[in-house]
Amino acid sequence: MQSGVFTISLDFELHWGGFEKWELNDAKKEYFKNTRALIPSLLLGFQQFEVHVTWATVGLLMHKNKESLLAHVPERKPSYSNEQLSAYNFIQNAGSIGASEKSDPYHFADSLIRLIVDSKYQELASHSFAHYYCNEPGQTTEQFDADCKAICESASAYNSELKSLVFPRNQFNTNYLKVCKKNGIQIVRSNPVDWWWDTSEGTSKESLWKRLNRGADAYFNIGGKTSYGINAILKQEDVYLLPASRLLRPYNLKELFLNQKKINRIKAEMTIAAQNKEFYHLWWHPHNFGLYPEENMKGLNQILQHFRRLSDQYGMISLNMGEIAERLQTNTF
Repeated sequence: MQSGVFTISLDFELHWGGFEKWELNDAKKEYFKNTRALIPSLLLGFQQFEVHVTWATVGLLMHKNKESLLAHVPERKPSYSNEQLSAYNFIQNAGSIGASEKSDPYHFADSLIRLIVDSKYQELASHSFAHYYCNEPGQTTEQFDADCKAICESASAYNSELKSLVFPRNQFNTNYLKVCKKNGIQIVRSNPVDWWWDTSEGTSKESLWKRLNRGADAYFNIGGKTSYGINAILKQEDVYLLPASRLLRPYNLKELFLNQKKINRIKAEMTIAAQNKEFYHLWWHPHNFGLYPEENMKGLNQILQHFRRLSDQYGMISLNMGEIAERLQTNTF
């Protein structure tokens, strides 16, 4: 490799990211409204610093109204043992959804997605159609295949062919890669190597100890090295597995100095990647910025500015997941 690579992938979900556990009360509505208001600023920042980003988007968001959404629902739906995990169960039984993006900005995002696809350096990608959980009991590969087809059809409204995928809740499942390839996916985000990122048994009943270790690693060096060389990008079922490096955790009013420690840790890891000509893959959910939007944007701007310094000093470049797959395929790294 001639230079280090910085990439960002975002899990764009709004309320679909936790419909089974988040009551859509006034506070949560404000949270998602803040999220939506920040997206144009995120896009401007990415363009200003020439940062290439993959927006892994839930397919249910890719619609102007309920009529369009329901028309794209697949016949085969996930048969989770826990029915509460199904977005279709939520639509039918748990309060339903509004008629359109105007009346329900928490479950529709057509206008924002059009802004994303019209923005330079940005990639529209799959986060499954219905926030599909690939490691939860009861569902099948055939149902996941139907979900993949539904989101591909939804993305065609934006003249987009989906090449990249992020598994919801990071429930990475190698048995589903053949289905990904069948539906045009060339690259997926895989999890960091540390044991607390293992999602093979699902995430609905994760232990507190696992969550505590995952959180502590954002601030203190208890995990493994986060940047990696090109040989760490494996290929299975003809799909590239691009490891995640670090979750950008949101600003926390209770953490005081730890907020800056978290940003400094990311910048230090980016520097190592640039110096060693390695990959560094940062990810988060746009809604993570919904509680303290101004403080979160300040932290992100530090990261983006640091990337520009590394670009000037070490020649570090930014690529989204689809662009990384293309270079791997053409051997142009």
